[in-house]
Parts: sequence; structure tokens; C-alpha cells
Amino acid sequence: MKLLRVAAAAVVALIGHADAVSTFEPARPPAAPLAVRAPYLNVWLNGQTNGQPSGYLAGQWPRYWTQGIQAWQGFIRVDGKAYNWMGGAPGAGNVDQQSLKYTSTRTTFTMNVGGQVQMIAEFFSPVYPDDLRRQSIPFSYLKISTASLDGRSHHVQIYADVSGEWASGDSSQTIQWEHQAGGGIRSHKFYRQNQEAFREANDQASWGNWYWSTGDIRGLTYQIGQDTVVRGQFLSNGTLTGHIDTDYRAVNDRWPVFAFSRDLGAVGRSGSASTLFTIGIAQDDAILFQGQGNSPEQVPSLWTNYFDEEDLAPFFYKDYSYASQYATNFDNRVARDSIAAGGQDYLTITSLAVRQAFGALQYTGTPDNVRVFLKEISSNSDIQTVDVIFPTWPIMLYLDPNLIKYTLSPLLENQESGHYPNKYAIHDLGRFPQALGYPQGNDEAMPLEECGNMIIMMLSYAQKTGDVDYLKQHWALMAQWAEYLIEDAKIPANQLSTDDFAGHLANQTNLAIKGIIALEAMSRIASLTGHSYLSANYSNIAKDYLGFWSRHGINRASVPNHSVLQYDSAATYGLLYNLYPDKALGLKFIPQSVYDMQSDFYKTKANKYGVILDTRGTLTKTDWEMFAAAVAGPSTKAMFISLIAKWINETPTWRAFTDLYDTNTGGYPGNQFTARPVVGGVFSVLALQ
Repeated sequence: MKLLRVAAAAVVALIGHADAVSTFEPARPPAAPLAVRAPYLNVWLNGQTNGQPSGYLAGQWPRYWTQGIQAWQGFIRVDGKAYNWMGGAPGAGNVDQQSLKYTSTRTTFTMNVGGQVQMIAEFFSPVYPDDLRRQSIPFSYLKISTASLDGRSHHVQIYADVSGEWASGDSSQTIQWEHQAGGGIRSHKFYRQNQEAFREANDQASWGNWYWSTGDIRGLTYQIGQDTVVRGQFLSNGTLTGHIDTDYRAVNDRWPVFAFSRDLGAVGRSGSASTLFTIGIAQDDAILFQGQGNSPEQVPSLWTNYFDEEDLAPFFYKDYSYASQYATNFDNRVARDSIAAGGQDYLTITSLAVRQAFGALQYTGTPDNVRVFLKEISSNSDIQTVDVIFPTWPIMLYLDPNLIKYTLSPLLENQESGHYPNKYAIHDLGRFPQALGYPQGNDEAMPLEECGNMIIMMLSYAQKTGDVDYLKQHWALMAQWAEYLIEDAKIPANQLSTDDFAGHLANQTNLAIKGIIALEAMSRIASLTGHSYLSANYSNIAKDYLGFWSRHGINRASVPNHSVLQYDSAATYGLLYNLYPDKALGLKFIPQSVYDMQSDFYKTKANKYGVILDTRGTLTKTDWEMFAAAVAGPSTKAMFISLIAKWINETPTWRAFTDLYDTNTGGYPGNQFTARPVVGGVFSVLALQ
């Protein structure tokens, strides 16, 4: 039973870490990304489960972002004695973890094995902003390296398995498997026997094939079978039998596992020995999408344009050397730019966000028509949520502005094809992986929020790429949204903003300023697209609205002055994060005095871990804090950065990087707002460089 497995993991954890003390660099993350590369390849090391200290790999199960176990078990034998280096299975004491270090693409654990051997486990999910072919492959690497610690030669054997839990979020489902060899690698291929395309169970895919692979090289053995049998075989003998259990069964029926072991031979005084594994999921068709036609289309994964499925695992495995060099350059770029822009604390934040942001993206379509579908993850797992794309937007500006086009494309196609009846911008396209839209117009209405977001992001794409034709192509829809902004941006009606957890509110100043900036953006779009006769009109309206906003949206009686949450409500305030698009678009529309005013004010309102979102509570959002920091003065920007970095290192949440937390306690409400792509918003500072 699963309960017994978890209980055993707790006992092992408490015993195994009695003497171990790990260091963490650049911080102890709330949860460490292990294989985080796509919506369905999204596996983490979560701390403080079953009494386990946070940040330790041995003694607990890796988990999907939902907290569902995705068993990933590792053992190492040194001179015949076995140790557990990953996972919650009983049978061996834990290694002593010495350190955990994360970069933008890697999470690396260094371990002391019995004082004899040093073992390094590198979990590596590359990010290729400029390489669609490689970025489209939803696979991840695990590299194990060993070296002698005591100067003597030791016989070392490595074991790693994954369980059927990866193949289904419903453990009662029957899974099937096979062992494959070819192209220089060996793979355990496993999958749900009853494939249900475009359906999920507990947010895990109910279709597709999983591949757990390694090199077909000297010292390799393998086995598929019941967890206790296969693991016991290695613990006792240091090798596997090659037996493939063909009794296909439910995930929770004698827990089938897919195992490899590698005999590294004698690891001596000089040099080191290593072995490489890969894990990934292959789905020919990835998204069900209502686009131009009268009925939904099955949109293929983008990788299908470059590979046959049987070539995916061999290519990815053999590409490790290139991937590693590319990722080192990528990590160094993020580190260099982050430290220059905001110091080491800023790198603590940005490097933790990269894999999480890209891990929510599903690359589909063809090279001529790339569609990147974004899963909201955790808050309700909607697909293509505009006000989730918007806070993710800064990392796109920084790394690849084409991603803006790729993610907005499905939204534009759906609405321009007449599948959405409202005159304002749609909120999302449904629940991932079914992007069917809302032909009845009954989506969660955030009309001012989404109209502003779409116009702002579309102009930013054209500015960064020079693709003015993009704006011309979609002019009619943007003009329609602008008419809504003219009606509602000056004095927003009682409606939701992106911070919908706080509820409806009328006269929101932060929402108003977004709409006003978007109208000024429309003035620039009109000039670029041959509609110059409308440019002055949009700009004049925006200036008039800004004047009204300045009179009613600022408390001028307080020292320092500050914007209020609602017009003429002097006792209220909040993060005025929607100033950011003015800077990002280079509009120079908002007076610098407004930025200076807010910058001075934030410094007077900092709690232990940050500045509250608004006066309705003590919660804040990481993305919006960084939007505010990016346009603040140097000392205020440094304050925001230091408080968020402190929160990352001290928060008791211990789940994948949440964007919503309490500024006093560091905790957060419920089980939502974790692992979301909106952490791409922490790149707001770099996007302005």
C-alpha cells in the first residue's frame, strides 16, 4: 500500500539525516526542480514531507507539482554496501548530502557515500529560447558522477528506477510496457493501456508514451517488475536480471517499476566515473484546439516536425554534450545579467524561476505556425489565460520575444474566427489540454484586464522584432478592444482584475492605469499600421483619462504621496504594478513623479518578506512586487529583491515557487499558486535592460 511506502520513507529520512548537514546555494529553495520541462514533465523535490528536512534528496519521493508521488528511486553500492541517494524505498541507509546547488537549468546534489565515495546527481532540464527543435522535446536529463573521497579504489554500482505513477494520475489504471534497444541506448517504454487523448487524471496526462532511457554500454543491466523484487535484486546483488515482467497491471498493483543499474567498476584515486539517464513523454497530438474551423483540431506536438517518436530518446540522450555546453552559457548569461542588474539576491530569484516558467509551455504546430500553449498550473489549470501570460511576459521579452507571438496566436485565432461573442478580450481558452474557447462568452470575465494585456503585449512583440505586419493583421480586433477601453478604462466598473482571489472591486486605480497605458499604446499601434488619423484620438483620450486618474487616484495628503486602491479612497493603497508596461514599451507617458512617489512610498510599507498587494490583506505576489521593483528607484528595487530572496530561503511553504504569499509569515493560503509560469515576471528588471 502507498501508506506503508510513505511511512517507511519517513523512518529512513529521520534516521538517515541525523548527522547530515547540507549547504544550499544560492539559497534553500521552497522546492527543488528535478525534471521540470513541460506541463506533464514537472517533477519536484518538496521538503518537509513525512518529517523530512527540506532540500534533502535521499529518503523521500519526488513529486509532481500536484504533490502526487512520482516515484524515482536511486541506490548506490560501494564495495558491496548499499545506500539510498533518492526516493523513499526502504532497504538502505541514506547518503549524507553535502550540498544542493541550483542554476537556471540544473539542480545538483553532492553526496558523501560512507566517507568513501563522492556522488553528484545533476538534474538537468535545458532551456533553448532560440532553438525550437530542441525546446520542443519534453525530456530531461539525470547524470550521476562518482569519485573516490578517501584516495582508495572502490567498486561502485548505480541503480535508478521510475514507477508506473509517472504514466497515470489514477493509480487504478492499467499500464503496459516494453523494453527497447537501438540507436545506442536502452529504454523502458511505458504507458496507460487505456489511452484517453486530451484528458487528465489529477492533472497528469492520460495519453502518451513515457521513455526512461540510458546508454547501452558496458556494465548496464535492467529489469521491469514489482518494486520490492527489482529493488531487492539490486540491493542484494548489485546487478539486475534482465527479466521483463509481462503481467501488465494497475499502477498500484504490486507497483511495477522500470529499473536500470550500472556497474561503474573500480572508481579510484584519479578521475571519475559517470552514467547518464533521460526521462520524457511523447505525445503525437498535444492539444485539442478550436481555431479557424467549425470543429476542434488535434494540434500535433512541435517535435513531430523534426523526429519520429522512436528517434526522440536516442537523439536527446546523444545530445547531452551540446545541451550541457549550451546550458552552461545560458546559466552564465542569466547569472551575469542578474547580478549586474540586482546583485546576488536577484540571481537567487531569477535562476529559480526559469525552468518553472518554461515548464508550463507546450510547444505545438509547425515551424511556420508555432503555437505555444500555456498551462496556468495549480490555480485552476486553465489554458492560455491572458492574465497569466501577462505576468510571464517579462521572461519572454528577455529571452525570446517570439514567444509572445506563439502564445497569443491561439487566442487571436479563436476570437478572429468568430468563436467568441463578447467585444472585449477573452480570458482563457478552457482547461488544459482542451483549448475549446467559450462560444457562449461565458468565460471568467476580466474585460479591462485582458484588453489592456493583449494590446500591451502585442505592441511589445512588434517593437522587439520589427514585425509591424503582425499589428496590421490583427488591427481590427485590437481596435475593437480599444473601444472597450475607451468606455471603461477611465472609471472601471465593478469587475475582477487578475488578482481575482481578492474579489470584484469598482474604481480600481491599478486596473485603470493599465487601460490608460494600453490606449496610449494603441496610439503608437495606429501610427505603425497606417491609421495615423486615429493616433491622436487615442493619445488625447489617454491623456484626459490620466489627468482624471491623477486627481482621484493619488492621496496627496499623506507623506509620501501614494496611489490609492480605489478612486478617492485615501486610506487604501497597493502595488501599482501596472505602471510597468509604460517603461517596457518605452512610451514615456506616465510622469516620472508618479514613479518616484510610489518608490518612496513602498519603502515605508515593507513587512518582513515584502510589501502587501493591497490593503485588503497581508498577502502579496512575487510577480507584481518585481514589476513594481523594476520601475522603482535603486534603493527600493534593492529592498524588494532582498525581501523576496529572504522569503525564498526562509518560507515554510516548501512547495514549488509560489507567487502568492503572506508578507508577515512567509506562508500562503491553500494549495494553489504553486509551480505557475507567472514567476517569469521576476525577469521584469532584466527585460528593461
